[in-house]
Amino acid sequence: MSESCHQPLPILRVDQPPEIAILRPNTRNCHSEICQIANLSNDLSKLYLSESFSDVILKVEGERLPAHKTILAARSEYFRAMFFGGMAESTDSSKVREVELKDTTLEAFKHLLNYIYSSKLSLEHMKEELVIEVLGLANKYGFVDLVEAIADHLKSIIYNSNLCSIFNISLLYVLTSLTDFCLEYADRNAELVLGSEGFLQLSESAVQQLISRDSFCAKEIDIFQAVSEWINANSSESGQNLLDEVRLPLISLRDLLESIRPTNLLSPDAILDAIQEQQQTKPAHLMHRAVIVPNVNIATTSRRAQVITGEFKHALLSADVMQYEGERAHTQHLITQKPADKEPGIVIELGNPYMINKIVMSLYERDTRWYSYFIEVSMDNEDWLRLVDYREFLCRGKQNLYFERRPARFIRIVGTNCTTHNYFTLTAFEALYTTEIMTFEPETKILIPDDNVATIKADALVVDGVSRSRHALINGETLGYDWDTGYTCHQIASGSIVIQLPQPYIISTMRLLLWDCDSRSYSYHIDVSTNKKDWKTVVDKTGEACRSWQNLEFEPVPVVFVRIVGTHNTVNEVFHCVHFECPSIPLPELVDEEQDAA
Repeated sequence: MSESCHQPLPILRVDQPPEIAILRPNTRNCHSEICQIANLSNDLSKLYLSESFSDVILKVEGERLPAHKTILAARSEYFRAMFFGGMAESTDSSKVREVELKDTTLEAFKHLLNYIYSSKLSLEHMKEELVIEVLGLANKYGFVDLVEAIADHLKSIIYNSNLCSIFNISLLYVLTSLTDFCLEYADRNAELVLGSEGFLQLSESAVQQLISRDSFCAKEIDIFQAVSEWINANSSESGQNLLDEVRLPLISLRDLLESIRPTNLLSPDAILDAIQEQQQTKPAHLMHRAVIVPNVNIATTSRRAQVITGEFKHALLSADVMQYEGERAHTQHLITQKPADKEPGIVIELGNPYMINKIVMSLYERDTRWYSYFIEVSMDNEDWLRLVDYREFLCRGKQNLYFERRPARFIRIVGTNCTTHNYFTLTAFEALYTTEIMTFEPETKILIPDDNVATIKADALVVDGVSRSRHALINGETLGYDWDTGYTCHQIASGSIVIQLPQPYIISTMRLLLWDCDSRSYSYHIDVSTNKKDWKTVVDKTGEACRSWQNLEFEPVPVVFVRIVGTHNTVNEVFHCVHFECPSIPLPELVDEEQDAA
């Protein structure tokens, strides 16, 4: 062997050109990973129904299908237990075993078997009945991914005539996602679903799930008639469970007496109770059915909503963003001294009866003006149910209003006070059904916030106090303050610091950061108000020497205005505050200390 064979390999220098350096042995490139799954799938699929290497015969509806135990077991827990577990078939010592699969249709099983070998299954041209059979077998033999894939396919082919059969299947195999999809589809097409032939083939539990929903938006008399036909078609003795879901007080007196009483499906007492509830309960207080569109503003012209009462009707719902351009880009009404039930206010008619639990609206605020108002909903534009009552509060800016969900076809906003003139003015309005989880005070329905609402983002303002930056107190900065900037102050004995929230909140905690660049201490008290006239003291630290962070707790109270009054400073006659928040949000270091203590 020549000497050259023993020469060491050249070492690449770091100063070599990039095109050479990339050849270093440790460098990874696009050829480092090899993935040829397609080849594996193609090779395995060649064994489908092949007798080559076959060691088991699957007998389905009399036909013998050659298969391979290892492949079946690798793909399915069911077959793994059958061939290598404790099932009877695993104890058969014959060379080629024959296993009969009962309650299994041949055509559907062939499609499943092909999927086992290839991981491929084309549903596009497969009849719906066959797809459902394959779904049943996939569920039986434990192919979870295939079950989910077929369920997604069924979602794409649902229409009025097959909804009920697919809904039944989704309940049978506990396919939650498919069940929810069917229910939402039925909500949007309730009348067509009730009139379909498939409705009579639904199971009792399926019918009950459909008609018990507030969002199954069909006429109540139509629901009763469909349930009546279902009971007759199914000879059900337990139909009373379904009849209990029919909201009889929503059915007209004429239909109760002329259409329902002759069927003898309901007792005379049940009909009389429904009539009595109609007479004693205002229509707006009954739980009507309504369309639910989660987290979508339904007060838009694209959804056929319109302002039917108020000045400049077309301005309120036409803007895509919550802002106003020019003096006419708002809707308003004259504030009068009429009784509340006689005040027209601003009325919005929605395109359908919708279920709502949140309203967002912007009050006109180009100058310093505050409003009081209330909001009601109605199904007929005659009888009204009050959802929000802020007549005793001063509100401004953006209003985020939450309440228990209610059906509404009409929404009325009535201004009762404006601090600058006699008009109540809105610049934007949204109504929706939110999936947010919010908490209210039971009696007043005022929101109990989890997050700090004394922020610029939440539309809070500092209306009294001295600072180089007007909103330094609520801008969230707690580190960059010094002797000259980053705090808000007032002269002791001749002023205060006042924060205004845009709307009332139930507050029971606050946090302050007192200026602490030296060793001084302060004394102070905090008052709250909803109208800036009547004040209630919730924190009294006038007899204490306080420094730095102040974590404050008190009994829950409605709050619009917060007044911080400094009463003593050990160094001079000025009270300085760096940061304010309500409710107080746990500081990271405090959370760590609490966890350590626990």
